[in-house]
Amino acid sequence: MKYFFLLLFVFSFPMLHAQGKPDRPEKKSDSTKFKGFDKKKAPDADVPEITYKDYKIISFERDTTYLDTTLTIKKEYKYNYLRKDDFELMPFANVGQPYNKLGVDFERSRMYPKLGARARHFNYFEIEDIDYYNVATPMTDLFFKTTFEEGQMLDATLAVNTSRRFNFSLAFKGFRSLGKYDYSETESGNFRTTANYITKNGRYAIRAHITGQNIDAEENGGITKGEEQFESGDPDYIDRSRVDTRFSSSDYGESKVLGKRYYLEHQYKVLRKDKDSSRVEKTSLSLGHTFSYETKYYQFLQDSSNDYFGSAYLSEVEDKAVLKTTFNEFYAEFYNATLGRLQGNISHYQYNYYFNSLLVTADGESIPSQLKGDEISLGARYSKQIGGFLVNGNAKYNLIGDLSTSILDATAGYRFNENNKIEFTLHSSARMPDFNFLLYQSDYENYNWDNTSNFGNEKVNSLQFQFSSNKWGDLSAKYSNIDNYTYFGADPDQELVEDEEQATLTPFQENASVGHLKVKYQKEFKLGGFALNNTVMYQNVSQSNDVLNVPQLVTRNTLYFSSDVFKKAMYLQTGITFKYFTSYNMDAYNPLLGEFYIQNDEKLGGYPMLDFFINAKVKQTRIYLKAEHFNSSFSGYDFYSAPNYPYRDFVIRFGLVWNFFS
Repeated sequence: MKYFFLLLFVFSFPMLHAQGKPDRPEKKSDSTKFKGFDKKKAPDADVPEITYKDYKIISFERDTTYLDTTLTIKKEYKYNYLRKDDFELMPFANVGQPYNKLGVDFERSRMYPKLGARARHFNYFEIEDIDYYNVATPMTDLFFKTTFEEGQMLDATLAVNTSRRFNFSLAFKGFRSLGKYDYSETESGNFRTTANYITKNGRYAIRAHITGQNIDAEENGGITKGEEQFESGDPDYIDRSRVDTRFSSSDYGESKVLGKRYYLEHQYKVLRKDKDSSRVEKTSLSLGHTFSYETKYYQFLQDSSNDYFGSAYLSEVEDKAVLKTTFNEFYAEFYNATLGRLQGNISHYQYNYYFNSLLVTADGESIPSQLKGDEISLGARYSKQIGGFLVNGNAKYNLIGDLSTSILDATAGYRFNENNKIEFTLHSSARMPDFNFLLYQSDYENYNWDNTSNFGNEKVNSLQFQFSSNKWGDLSAKYSNIDNYTYFGADPDQELVEDEEQATLTPFQENASVGHLKVKYQKEFKLGGFALNNTVMYQNVSQSNDVLNVPQLVTRNTLYFSSDVFKKAMYLQTGITFKYFTSYNMDAYNPLLGEFYIQNDEKLGGYPMLDFFINAKVKQTRIYLKAEHFNSSFSGYDFYSAPNYPYRDFVIRFGLVWNFFS
């Protein structure tokens, strides 16, 4: 009953258009057909055959893809907790724990600061992560995968069309995993519902979504005797529950992210002109409105404080940071088949970031409990495609408010043919750091700060080149320059106690510029039923101080075999994936803030990770079986995801993805 009223709201209000006027069903047959109409019952009826192209998935940016029930190596890479390719991420031992970074990108999709606790947000569905649907018949997507000790993971989506013009979806992603180490249990629930509607004449369109999300985790502070226990290979400690962790039953931490969001976007075409001989739109003028309201908090709890974070005001720790935001944007959009699409907009952003009390420190310094304000910005968008040329631009500038921000994105590309294209992307932005860098309050004395007057905008300028070719592979190169790079680190002005650097953790801004180069290449080679899929990434950082640490080289190589078996009743894919990254000063994890921080004392990495998998497809069901990190017992117990946080040992996991239609 938790989300009953949310569902009632969705069903009682026709919502949301996903991608303009729905396409007419394809009349040409396709290799993938679904049961949506019985031709035998009405042999003379002129009804087109339903194919996979009639099951559309529309992203926030209105890019349309089709439901894909094939089994490919890219599906193997995405069959994980995030349901995304995690090539540039390094997971912790348990599902639902943070990911350390192997690669970085600095582009911002939003103008304003976020709540913070970034290490706890990998599974949080932002506005840009929500998909909308346009389906011919009801469609279900089920994702299941085992976790670690006493738990499973399930992500279920149901998309339904009540008519050709109204589609809605319900989705829930939930999991629980006890984990191999003490006090590392994790669980989460992510509820999403979407709807999209367009009137019969195509003038009015609306889309909306509602989300309710909670992400919970126990925090054990990492292991304390890595060399003596974890790295020793001693059979007594192969059972990882015997490995000593920093926090015990009396003082282990609990972190929680909880958020609710309501999003609505609608548009009315006051002017619309079609070509005489078709329904293709030639010219239109639209007025639109976008609304979003979200409330979110991050909380860290401990029954008893621990000196690892320094002295505490209270014996029981209850830290909680809350952010409530309201966003309204009004826009006018002109479209012409010759001139392109041009939009002008004005937006209002209201934020309220707060804690429960005002804090006055022992030396008389006052730490406020709230950051609150209103921001008004102007923006423009433009896009145009001429033959193989494509041009996109987006700019916003803050006119009123304390969070002076700006953002500019520009893309120019050319498609030589269906197999080769090239693209250049420019990004420039200036934005204040996340709110937990600017203001924070905690029951621990050293975790209280107010940087609103001495922190400035982080300024990011990047240029990216991309070349995609079916024959030569995909190559991308990006250079980014960052001013006022903001990070967490140990305070050098405070006395450090051995192995307790987190007691002096504080935010910093780097005065000198930081430059980052990333080159990435992807290519697959095939010979008969065998294939070798390769992804290689090179990174280089130019900086005056060591504030940004990333591995210089990351590679992932998969050798696999694919074939139909059992008289083509099953499609089988099996192989081995090798992943490796060079050693570097991996960021350390702070569970109190839910953030990573820099450390330059310990280099980690430089170890291989081997996975063996057997995947199969039977009709619309994909079955996955994987032996993860099967080399862990014979290549040395030196694999870490962060200082004091080991990567996972050898484990066999399985699951499936099942699509069915009615």
